[in-house]
Amino acid sequence: MHNANTDNSAADTHHLVADNSTDVLDVEETLVTTEEPHAAVPETFADFNVRPDIVESLADAGIIHPFPIQAMTLSIALGGHDIIGQAKTGTGKTLGFGIPAIQRVVGPEDEGYDQLPVPGAPQALVVVPTRELAVQVASDLTTAAKKRNARIVTIYGGRAYEPQIDAIKKGVEIVVGTPGRLIDLYRQKLLVLKNVKIVVLDEADEMLDLGFLPDVETLIAATPPVRQTLLFSATMPGPVIAMARRYMTKPTHIRATDPEDEGITKKDIRQVIYRAHNLDKAEVVTRILQSRGRGRTLIFCKTKRTAAKLSEELIDRGFAAGAIHGDLGQGAREQALRAFRGDKIDVLVATEVAARGIDVEDITHVINYQCPEDEKAYLHRVGRTGRAGKKGTAVTFVDWDDVPRWGLINKALGLEMPEPVETYSSSPHLYTDLDIPEGTRGRLPRKDRKLAGINAEVLEDLGETGKRGGGSRSDSSRKDGARNDGARNDGGPGRSGGRGGQRRAASDGGDAPRGSRGRSRGENSRGENSRGEDNRGENNRSENARSDADAPAASASSGDTVEGGGRRRRSVADGEAPAGDRPRRTRTRRRNGDVVARPAGGAEN
Repeated sequence: MHNANTDNSAADTHHLVADNSTDVLDVEETLVTTEEPHAAVPETFADFNVRPDIVESLADAGIIHPFPIQAMTLSIALGGHDIIGQAKTGTGKTLGFGIPAIQRVVGPEDEGYDQLPVPGAPQALVVVPTRELAVQVASDLTTAAKKRNARIVTIYGGRAYEPQIDAIKKGVEIVVGTPGRLIDLYRQKLLVLKNVKIVVLDEADEMLDLGFLPDVETLIAATPPVRQTLLFSATMPGPVIAMARRYMTKPTHIRATDPEDEGITKKDIRQVIYRAHNLDKAEVVTRILQSRGRGRTLIFCKTKRTAAKLSEELIDRGFAAGAIHGDLGQGAREQALRAFRGDKIDVLVATEVAARGIDVEDITHVINYQCPEDEKAYLHRVGRTGRAGKKGTAVTFVDWDDVPRWGLINKALGLEMPEPVETYSSSPHLYTDLDIPEGTRGRLPRKDRKLAGINAEVLEDLGETGKRGGGSRSDSSRKDGARNDGARNDGGPGRSGGRGGQRRAASDGGDAPRGSRGRSRGENSRGENSRGEDNRGENNRSENARSDADAPAASASSGDTVEGGGRRRRSVADGEAPAGDRPRRTRTRRRNGDVVARPAGGAEN
């Protein structure tokens, strides 16, 4: 076994104990690599009996030698054995399970394809916790399968169903997806899993945190009992061990560690902790973004509103920034990621949605705008930098209220930084710690604004689900019109966040502003805003526009009226509301600063 140290103790090599409980899993063997995660391995992928077409595809992408975790995994996975892989984020796990999946499936041009029980049905299933990770994994697998006749489809929410269903019906060998959409298509009997022979669970601990584990177990139960299962997770909590016990057969436990990296966090990441005031954080961030040698930067926020607000402020100050958070549609999220990877922006403000598995090259800085909830969230955030053997810097802001929480994180990770240094945008040590030029201000000078910005990236129309009109877009392109659903927190269920065009139009074809319905005291409460009115409805609107003094007389003379929907009702006579009529909505107004309610009848007493 390549570069593996096997402990002599039978209790250690044949049992895997959960991190946070007494759950134990019997394993075939525990193999531990002691090499640096991205050390140069002398063997090539061809030395591990990888198919020549896969080796050529990887070589075209400049990938010749496997990382240690890949070398250990390939030796066992290509033999069809179950594996539990445990390694820190950024150690190259994707190809460790991707190559065996690509190699073991039977493609349309392979011998024996016509003898399959259902040719074109999925043969490999890769389940990941987030949409962004699904796109990343599928991209890596597509690169490795460029010269291999294995079809790969990505299944995740936020996109239209039809293209994904069409891709499945045309035939596919490998499905990469998130639990929610996979379960949805499986229950509609559009995704058949009876022919799957290899199942991969990536970031299993994150799926546990997000509550996806029951869905994952449903998917695994739908696959044949005789299959190969590969499970990868940075940590091993009890429920993950319990799931592995139910669905895996004598797996081999592979753990990748670095002997020179004794801490829980990677040694390539320099960690800086500041106690910062909330009103000064944006100023500090603008200084950090102008430090010497800064490349791509990820900024993590706790809430969607904070992420949107910070990205807007950075754009206003001249930085090429974008945002990814839950209030953005999938099209806007992918737009921001493409712009980030394509050097159109170099600052990405994100919530936890991007904290797992997003492998973007040359991220030099990670900034925790707010203190993470716990040590796991901290590890996942700072793990976005210092990848592939490169150096990185992680800066964490701790509010005064979060000092006790940071103390727990510091103790759990052994960082030896229990008291963050109080720091402001004018603090001298900020400039020296992070190599910020003296005299740096809070705005990026115009001569340094060289990137195109997020609007230079095309916003794709993904046919997103849940939309009432128009696609989604990023916060930085408000001038383009439509906003994505849910982008405003004050909207109720089913309400679009758009400022106009998304709401119901008034009957005359224009947009009805909020609060404009029924502003005349004697007017019909629904006639003006109903759609499809005929000529009689037009007459009603004319009558409704009369003054308050003439309204009762006009109503009395007109007899019955017809509302926009064609429903007859008695008109208002002598100022009295007709029996059974819908009560008028109570309105309020301000008089000398006090809120004054108007009676439901529509006239003041």
